[in-house]
Amino acid sequence: MSVVLEGTGLVKRFGPTVALGGVGLAVHTGEAVAIMGPSGSGKSTLLHCLAGIMKPDAGEVHLLGLRIDAMGERQRSALRRTRFGFVFQFGQLLPELPAEENVALPLMLGGVSRADAVRQAREWFGPLGLGGMEGRRPGELSGGQAQRVAIARALVTRPAVIFADEPTGALDQSTGHDTMRLLVEATKHNGASLVVVTHDHQVARWCDRVTEVRDGRILPGQDVTRPPAGHDPHLSAGHGAHPSAGHDPRPSAGHDPRHPAPGQDVTREPATRILPGVTG
Repeated sequence: MSVVLEGTGLVKRFGPTVALGGVGLAVHTGEAVAIMGPSGSGKSTLLHCLAGIMKPDAGEVHLLGLRIDAMGERQRSALRRTRFGFVFQFGQLLPELPAEENVALPLMLGGVSRADAVRQAREWFGPLGLGGMEGRRPGELSGGQAQRVAIARALVTRPAVIFADEPTGALDQSTGHDTMRLLVEATKHNGASLVVVTHDHQVARWCDRVTEVRDGRILPGQDVTRPPAGHDPHLSAGHGAHPSAGHDPRPSAGHDPRHPAPGQDVTREPATRILPGVTG
């Protein structure tokens, strides 16, 4: 797999505090990477630097050969709008807009007409289990439904990378489980990569690779690839492609190929369910 996003030697200070102390991380095409660590470890700062939200004090960030950290704020803002998608802990949907317009908003900010943007946004509602909810406002949605709308908003521009910061932190365990499964599946089907910041091992187990951050550094030996675990039937067509399908994707007791220890990789074959914009 080719590298789509890479940060090298990233340093970020806040006054006397070193939030990142020379961190490097590469994300490959179609890969889901979890960045784990306790509060204050630097994991969210790393995400912000990789996503162009924050400029590192030293080091470089490259997206498909483009050096993000050397760009001005206007360029980085345009890049975030077109090449990146974001899912936050509380969704951050605009309460005055219906769900379909929340999803369409990144397109409209990029110059797409409202009619075309809403049409494209609506394509995501069925595949993400949101059929019939296009006109509902965020206050009329459950927490899980609101996060699915946020996932649709992140995907609508066909980004190269989606960043998710504690995407299930505001959800109960069951809803969070289904939301994380849907986020990984939808991202991979759309040909994008996923970077997830979390402190929760149950969230991280859905990712292909887990990186541990402590005190602004990646722990030695905690970003190591192991041989592929093989095909995961839980993400195959006909086996619970989204939470409403009714299939319980949780592993049985015993071996769980999707539950890596910190620093281990689990590589899966892609599922076959088709989402908007995917031809096969």
